[in-house]
Amino acid sequence: MNISELARRLRTTPDELREKLPILGFDVGHRAIKVDDRLVDKIMQKWSEQLKMERLKAKYKREEAVKEAAVAKVKKVLLPKVITVRDFSTKMSLPLNIVISELMKNGILASLNERIDFETASIIANDLGFDVGREEDTQAAIEDGSISAEKVKEMTAGEKEEALQTRAPVVVVMGHVDHGKTALLDAIRKTDVAKGEAGGITQHIGAYQKEKKGRKITFIDTPGHEAFTVMRSRGARIADVGVLVVAMDDGVQPQTVEVIKILNAAKLPFVVALNKADKPDADIQRVKTQLSEQGLIPEDWGGKTIMVPVSAKTGKGLDGLLDMILLVADLDKEKIRANPDRRAVGSIIESHVDKGEGPVATVLVQAGTLRRNDLLSVGGQLYGRVRAMRDWNGQSVEEAGPSMPVKILGFKSAPQVGDVCEVPEDGADLKQVRKQYAIDKQVVAATAGGGDLKDAKDRKMVNIVLKCDVLGSLEAIMGTLEKLQTPEVGIAVVGKGLGNITDGDILRAESTGAFLIGFNVQATRQAQILARDKKVKINLYRIIYEIFDELKRRMQDLVPAEVITTQLGKLEVLAVFRSDKTGQIVGGRVTDGKLQAGANCVVYRGQDPIGEGSVLQLQTGKTDTKEVRSGQECGIKVSVRPAILVGDIIEVFLQEKKEKKLTFNA
Repeated sequence: MNISELARRLRTTPDELREKLPILGFDVGHRAIKVDDRLVDKIMQKWSEQLKMERLKAKYKREEAVKEAAVAKVKKVLLPKVITVRDFSTKMSLPLNIVISELMKNGILASLNERIDFETASIIANDLGFDVGREEDTQAAIEDGSISAEKVKEMTAGEKEEALQTRAPVVVVMGHVDHGKTALLDAIRKTDVAKGEAGGITQHIGAYQKEKKGRKITFIDTPGHEAFTVMRSRGARIADVGVLVVAMDDGVQPQTVEVIKILNAAKLPFVVALNKADKPDADIQRVKTQLSEQGLIPEDWGGKTIMVPVSAKTGKGLDGLLDMILLVADLDKEKIRANPDRRAVGSIIESHVDKGEGPVATVLVQAGTLRRNDLLSVGGQLYGRVRAMRDWNGQSVEEAGPSMPVKILGFKSAPQVGDVCEVPEDGADLKQVRKQYAIDKQVVAATAGGGDLKDAKDRKMVNIVLKCDVLGSLEAIMGTLEKLQTPEVGIAVVGKGLGNITDGDILRAESTGAFLIGFNVQATRQAQILARDKKVKINLYRIIYEIFDELKRRMQDLVPAEVITTQLGKLEVLAVFRSDKTGQIVGGRVTDGKLQAGANCVVYRGQDPIGEGSVLQLQTGKTDTKEVRSGQECGIKVSVRPAILVGDIIEVFLQEKKEKKLTFNA
């Protein structure tokens, strides 16, 4: 047989075959072209045995390497210059309460969203047994968008005075769910948006403009206020004035308190709109008292907080509210300016993938003027080109100046809410973004667990897309998810948001194989149709603990059974008796531990394993026995295929598969 044909059958190359044949005991020469047909079967059998032996050696070397790594492994974590307490805990895969308590021991009182510097974080991490490294500042800045945020500041605050022009104030409308945020904007715009929202919950982030006294005002309608917090955490202050909506029949609610904290933390001037003034049970004095307890003293009580009674239903007080917004904006007018002649830069306030239009996003231009055919860059990557722009009325526009929100078509991949988008000076040097549905880098990094991405890859992950009705629910669920992280299995939140489940959520769940969760929300009709086509299951919940029970079950299913190996003993082979189809019979002395019938075994020749099997039978004298102890001689029958020689060592061990139960902190 030609040696090339034999090599093909053995799935190797002729050169490798010629090299290994002498090792297997067949000296055919280094330049041989043919092999004797009588040797072919023997060569193939020996080759098969050699491959098995090589695989066996590799297997046990890997096991030894794993053992050594487990003993020598030092937990490492890479930290940026500044990090929030929440992200700090997830980088170390530790529960928040442990991290916060460790900070308290060092005299630092910090909440989960507060930032700590590298020096503080490294001291805490060292105390918790971690080897701390420094993230590359530039790369870390690109990942969290702070470089782009600095560019926004440069373009809005670093301009020459003569280049700056007054722009429209940007107003963010916030408040407790069902207190009438969308209805209020609906009344201001004289359009009908609220009736089109499924379940009365805002499904999208909209931006609109209204003209008052010849001046434009840009309104941002947020689902709850998650988009606002995301943008604030990115370092880009997009709003100039806030409007806190409080229903006079319902009063101050937990989410109202949360909004007040956010507005104060952002140092954002705001006006309180006391909505539903038309209702018979509206009690303005009670609401003012509740607000004063939160530190908001009304002007008519001698305080500084502007409170305007309004009715979104009847339109009462809306003109007064707009006047107050302009008044508050005028008090801060030095900051509400921008240079319209620079390259455009703005923030993404809404982003999704449309079945007909592809990736689309709403951008609030913050400086410069955005024009059709301009290139679009996000985080140092080229995301596409402006193919078309539409204003909030759906009309096509050729350019958009500062404070103007526009819907942009032309993205290659949907950017994330809070990303800073800019027109690059030269797009030739930018890295092209891949054409796929983008996953939130921050969320994945924050929830994949572990300080090193390599560690995250070693773990099995349950990907989830999470949609909630209000920010309070979302924060509660996200907080508990952090406690569900384990070293074996983690949870990666590849998408999250407020409002009903949309097409974008379905596409994200499909592309990442994620478990799609909706808490107190519904799916839009289009999303239901798309989910059916893409075979994505929509899981809706009303009870929060049912979500965690299901996630725990899914995590447990990903944990393989733990194989527990118990070393029993060793036998030195002193004599070889015979072999048959069932196994080999040899004699020897137990040098360590004990031998046990039915146990597993591996045969070593020198340092290398040559075969593995099980102990079929043990004999002392001519009597069968189940166990032979150290120092005794015995006969042993093993189911090992390679021929055992005198001097080989047989190691005997037990292997037991045990279902491993995950331990959760919540």
